[in-house]
Amino acid sequence: MDKNKILFLNSSFIKSDSMPSADGSTSFVTISGYASTSDEDRQGDVVPPSVWAKGMQNYLKNPIILAYHDHSEPIGRMIEHKVDEKGLWIKAKISSAAKSVFNLIKDEVLTAFSIGFRIIDAEYNAAQELFVIKELELHEISVVSVPANQNTLFSLSKAFDDAEEFKSFKLQFAPKSESAKGLESSTEANGNITKEWKMDPKELEKLLADTATKAAEQTAKAIAESQAKAIVEKEAAQKAQSEFDAKVKAAVAAATVTTGETGAERLLAEVEKRLAVQEESSKTALAGLEAALKEKASEIEAITKSRMQFSDTQVGGAMSAQDKEKAILLSKMSGKSLEGTKFGRQMVEKYGAHVPSATWELEVSLNLEAEVRRRLVVAPLFRNIAMQTNVMTIPVNPEAGTATWIQNSDFGAAPDRTTASNNLGAGAGGNATHAIKEITLNAYKVATNEYTAYEEEEDALIALMPIIRDGMIRRVARAVDKAFLLGAGSGSDPVKGLGTWASNTTATGNTASTAVTVAKLRILRQALGVWGLDPQEVVYLVNTDVYYNLLDDTTFQTMNQVGTQATLLTGQIGQIGGSPVLVSGEFATAASGVVGAICFNPGNFIVGNQRGLRIDTQELVETQRRVMVASLRTGMTRVTSNYGNGVATHKYTAS
Repeated sequence: MDKNKILFLNSSFIKSDSMPSADGSTSFVTISGYASTSDEDRQGDVVPPSVWAKGMQNYLKNPIILAYHDHSEPIGRMIEHKVDEKGLWIKAKISSAAKSVFNLIKDEVLTAFSIGFRIIDAEYNAAQELFVIKELELHEISVVSVPANQNTLFSLSKAFDDAEEFKSFKLQFAPKSESAKGLESSTEANGNITKEWKMDPKELEKLLADTATKAAEQTAKAIAESQAKAIVEKEAAQKAQSEFDAKVKAAVAAATVTTGETGAERLLAEVEKRLAVQEESSKTALAGLEAALKEKASEIEAITKSRMQFSDTQVGGAMSAQDKEKAILLSKMSGKSLEGTKFGRQMVEKYGAHVPSATWELEVSLNLEAEVRRRLVVAPLFRNIAMQTNVMTIPVNPEAGTATWIQNSDFGAAPDRTTASNNLGAGAGGNATHAIKEITLNAYKVATNEYTAYEEEEDALIALMPIIRDGMIRRVARAVDKAFLLGAGSGSDPVKGLGTWASNTTATGNTASTAVTVAKLRILRQALGVWGLDPQEVVYLVNTDVYYNLLDDTTFQTMNQVGTQATLLTGQIGQIGGSPVLVSGEFATAASGVVGAICFNPGNFIVGNQRGLRIDTQELVETQRRVMVASLRTGMTRVTSNYGNGVATHKYTAS
């Protein structure tokens, strides 16, 4: 039984939310649930939460969600996970590009996660029938069609053909004293060989040594038995000798000598006979093995080679995300098909002829978009919604006054309360008019491009690819953050940023040479009014100059002082009164009238994303070049102005 067998655990998930469009379609659906729990199942198997800290390290490098454990069918990505005392909880975003699988999940036909993993270390207690996994390696997470029943979902035994096979697998992890219980020898006492001819050479050598050892043991046993028999015969003869008459003493003595000689001869003959039989049996067994090895030599060699190459012949089985990305980007940069490039052909030869290029393009697009998101500082602070078109109208209902306190006299005179004033409606409170309005959210296009010449060879493009990829991702991320931070909201700068929304607020400034303190930033929060009441809903964004000013302020709480209360926001440097402080490099250089710090409440703003990162190429024949364009659509707007915009800025004053 192979210890490296890939096992599967199934568990139900919950379809938590989706984003519909006007025609009823959906761009994505989010599912979540426990992929594994620490409960002991009815087979006695336990997967403690402690195994996931190390067991997910390789998987987190590329957390793709598959369908039905098929490596050629990725359908989304894991976007969040946590490990608690109950087990491993995950949240995944499933793309509509998955088509049939996506619809089955949306219709709640597919309702289960299934994780594939390999056990590295475990402990099996045969007496208690308890199998505890101590270390594992997570290979993949899939969506499968298993009923949402705990008693059938969480069971390692489902990965085996029968209970005996599962028991043999677990016994490999038991102490030697326990794993030996109930196991039978692979050879019988008479020396008949029962193992397969298809075995490892080292295993064959061990088998031959075991056979020779057993033959020697059987020979020694036969000699010992014969010696014991001779002793019994001798004692019987001595006893009979004392009963003979003195008259026949000489004859009896002679008979005794003859009998002793006959017993010794018989013992020697028996030993020689058994040794000859055993030797013949060993020779026969060895001869049979030698003949079988010669007969199966070519087959054994073929099996050995196939085992060495097995993992390389699986379609997409071991291909890294970096190789997939390299193949797709090279195809776009060179203007050729995926298999038209030298690198692409190598991937086909290595991973099989049926390369799922469309699936790879989706996976690469998701990876590049995730890379852009990881570089953003400002954009992740806001609520995000998916847009089906580049313009979306959203209805909002701002606060419309307060309810009215009713006096007892408004209900008429006691006891019947039937006076005329009771019919005037005063008891229902004051009239209120709802001011329902609409806000418009635009997803503007942001793009960047790179050029490559026709003369550039494929090897040169592979060398340039990491530089081009990183440059395009970095430029898109910087453009989005800068727009959300200081965008003008018109013309070539269409996104209205936080600094522009704060035009109706003022805060005491400093000259560019004067240090900004914690006290100055607290004034910004005060300027927010109602929006600044809860410090946990307020965020500070500062430039690099203010960041270094705060480091010199002894009242500023840096991340090492915040400790366990620290959040995991990109760019966070500390807290002021419980509000996170983030630094951004997209502020303008400190000068008179320039914004150096922003305090805002993200709850009053919303970000819309029409689509993720897209990469397109086009031939420019007149200049003998190819252009590669990376773009996405996004935008931001304010929700309500009832209590102000919820933004205050610190601007430098003239010296």
